[in-house]
Amino acid sequence: MTERKKTTLPMLFKKAADGQPITWLTCYDYPTAYLQEQAGIDMILVGDSLGMTMLGYESTLPVTMDDMIRHTQAVRRGAPKVFLIGDMPYMSYQPSVETAIRNAGRFMAEAGCDGVKLEGGTEMVDRVRGIVGAGIPIMGHLGLTPQSVSALGGYRVQGKGALQAKKIVDDAKALEEAGVYAILLEMVPDRLCKLITERAEKCFIMSLGSGTDAHGQLLIYHDMFGLYPRFKPRMAKVFGNAGEVILNGLKAYVEEVSNKTFPQPENYFGMNDDEYDELVKLLD
Repeated sequence: MTERKKTTLPMLFKKAADGQPITWLTCYDYPTAYLQEQAGIDMILVGDSLGMTMLGYESTLPVTMDDMIRHTQAVRRGAPKVFLIGDMPYMSYQPSVETAIRNAGRFMAEAGCDGVKLEGGTEMVDRVRGIVGAGIPIMGHLGLTPQSVSALGGYRVQGKGALQAKKIVDDAKALEEAGVYAILLEMVPDRLCKLITERAEKCFIMSLGSGTDAHGQLLIYHDMFGLYPRFKPRMAKVFGNAGEVILNGLKAYVEEVSNKTFPQPENYFGMNDDEYDELVKLLD
């Protein structure tokens, strides 16, 4: 197997220009990152969704920078060749440009990221410019933005009406002019996603539940393998029900330990008879 080259921004832009869809998944741990890199995934997002998928919170809001850094470090160790994006958690960039730059820098210096992502449109342009000015690649995130879900009225499609759709188009252009290298469109209508993708000149567009016309697709890893028990989003396709396989394995373990069929001799270690006899003599 040929050793994989490190994925870079120029490589991603070339894929977008050539009409080759960019593959992107979330990831939060070392073994999963290893498998994703071996599978040929282009980009990994260590999303603040880890607050729900890994830490069991009801939302992404309780996630801290320290949470994000620890998980992102693990992912980088498992996938050194992918383009790795750190997701800026709630209140890690909203307070000020200085705060945003400092925390974006933590992702780069402490976790070895290739870039960061933040939510918001025109109201975040000064943060984007500050981070770009510090030499850090940054991705925007529009549509359903989980950190603002209360203000958006819940987890629902954004941009179905013409006025709201126009706001998303304007936000996308503002982010592009501020210097983002890409924009994630989450849960916006497919025709709106296509329109923004066609108008993008200096960045590429990624889709999460927003149709096929973007430059690439993102899925939440736990959704695509049946590993998140609370709900299954419409935009998630289950590519393999690993959750069911794991649950059945756990039940089998409980049963075998309970009826003493596990462990078998091949599952534990013995001791030489002479050494055991000597031990008994020593104890006596």
